[in-house]
Amino acid sequence: MDRLAAFEIYIRVVDAGSFSAAARHFDIGQPAVSKAVAQLEDWLGVKLLLRSTRALTPTEAGQNFYARAKRAVEESGEAVLAARGAAAGLTGKLRVSAAVCFARLHIVPKLPQFLSQHPELDVELVLDDRNIDLVEEGVDLALRMGDLADSNMTARRIGEARRRVLATPAYFERCGKPSTPADLLEHHAIVYSRDIDGGEGWTFRRDTVEQSIKLQSRVRISATEGLRAAVFSDIGLAVASEWAFSPELKSGAVVAVMDDWNLPTIALSALYPTGRMASSKARQFAAFVEECLAPEFAPTLLSA
Repeated sequence: MDRLAAFEIYIRVVDAGSFSAAARHFDIGQPAVSKAVAQLEDWLGVKLLLRSTRALTPTEAGQNFYARAKRAVEESGEAVLAARGAAAGLTGKLRVSAAVCFARLHIVPKLPQFLSQHPELDVELVLDDRNIDLVEEGVDLALRMGDLADSNMTARRIGEARRRVLATPAYFERCGKPSTPADLLEHHAIVYSRDIDGGEGWTFRRDTVEQSIKLQSRVRISATEGLRAAVFSDIGLAVASEWAFSPELKSGAVVAVMDDWNLPTIALSALYPTGRMASSKARQFAAFVEECLAPEFAPTLLSA
């Protein structure tokens, strides 16, 4: 039995809560995962997991072993990195979760540079506007915007963007440009329904003045790509992050107004579902994304 590999399998089984999720992560059959855990239990002479039809629960011995096994895997990874040297390239596969539009605009165009730096590394992008379960899906790194609900995850802020009121020049020519929050009540708005920080209501600030406005909208869209398409169709104006429209804001295809009023910014965070050494590839990719976004979208506050 390859003990270190068995340690890694057991750790993944506990993290994911199932043999099948661990099997998908390692791209092996479920029987191989069950066998590895059984061999560990025989070698240790203790029961590590309590199995039921609905869940896997570590025993007390299993919980103690989990903590020490995870530390052993991390230390082995650290030893490998030290032996190879800091200049060694990354190898294996990296699964990255990100929102569809953000990845298309800001990650995919930069991928060739990262891949050329690490020719032995394969990158799989899992694109979904929903916040998927990182452990269940075998994801090494998630790039998420806004408030984070995954309290058990390790997170670091790597970028920050302004929210702006924007539309096409054609829409503003037809309907006029708002100059105050109250003016927005006279406009058609396109609402991004997944925007947990604002939705239809926004609080604008300028100096010491604060105004809260609930946008009037007949169109609600749950995906950023749809929001972009609606704006380009001259349906109305939108409150959106600069990330979603940065190429068009630079080209003039989309125009921002009311920039003397401030809206809450939106943060981009890197989330890691595993320990620090297990996510070394993920951390380097997150650092690469952070470097690509800076200085235009550099965070104002870094959090560990």
